[in-house]
Amino acid sequence: MQSLPIRIGTRGSPLALAQAEETRRTLVTVLGLDPEAIAIVPMRTTGDRITDRPIAEAGGKGLFTKEIDEALLDGRIDIGVHSAKDMATRLPDGIVIAACLKREDVRDAFVSPLAKRLEDLPRGAVVGTSSLRRRALALRARPDLRIVDLRGNVDTRLRKIAAGEAQATLLAAAGLIRLGLSDRVSSFLDALAWLPAPGQGAIAIAAREDDVAMRQRLAAIDDRPTSAALVAERAFLAVLDGSCRTPIGGLAQIDGARLSFSGIIVTIDGIDAHETTINGPTSDATGIGRQAGTELLRRGGPGFFTRR
Repeated sequence: MQSLPIRIGTRGSPLALAQAEETRRTLVTVLGLDPEAIAIVPMRTTGDRITDRPIAEAGGKGLFTKEIDEALLDGRIDIGVHSAKDMATRLPDGIVIAACLKREDVRDAFVSPLAKRLEDLPRGAVVGTSSLRRRALALRARPDLRIVDLRGNVDTRLRKIAAGEAQATLLAAAGLIRLGLSDRVSSFLDALAWLPAPGQGAIAIAAREDDVAMRQRLAAIDDRPTSAALVAERAFLAVLDGSCRTPIGGLAQIDGARLSFSGIIVTIDGIDAHETTINGPTSDATGIGRQAGTELLRRGGPGFFTRR
């Protein structure tokens, strides 16, 4: 195959760059491309610039992809590489998810110098997280905990825990593994008992919808089970209008031609929650995700996500 240049847009954090490098290695291996023909273009997004308040208050997770999306649409880059969980539920017109790499560990990881597990923390312990889902699930399990906002990339948050800004934090296991920091994990939380963010652990590759040649190339590196799972999880989010402002967990597990989807909605204080599990054919990933979202929307009732 002819080695045409590919420009990969990505955030500039160590984790984002590691994911871009993983994408480049996969393109080189599967398509036989020259590594020198694939350029990584780091960008600072609006979400990276906001450090004085939670992302949920600033407009949600699309802020981590805004500048990359703009560069993709105006032709400054050819593909965008993202943590799938950071992508807005509704993508900008003209952009599609063209491929996913094989999914990494979907679980959340508990990190603390004081305790092995969340349940082992002393009463009233301070847990730092910027995720409303993790806040809600932590309070659901331990109403006595005090939750504080903890922003920054993975290394920054680990330093803040070491400095005593909080006694524990919760992070995506996939990020720690990709950065070679799995030794910092005190314990992993069971994925079905503590549902992850939809898309967690998956690297999604965005392309221009009208760039047929690039989409064909990316199809060759697509991990189909990961993509099917992500379709179900994003369909679930779309029904619930999911964003950083709503505590939602969802996980699709693929076993050949069968898909099992588990979802949860939780009030921010952790007091009220609704869960569901739906099984069906992988070919109906969108329908299964929508069915799960519709059921939880009905069970939660009007105003569920505005409760505090």
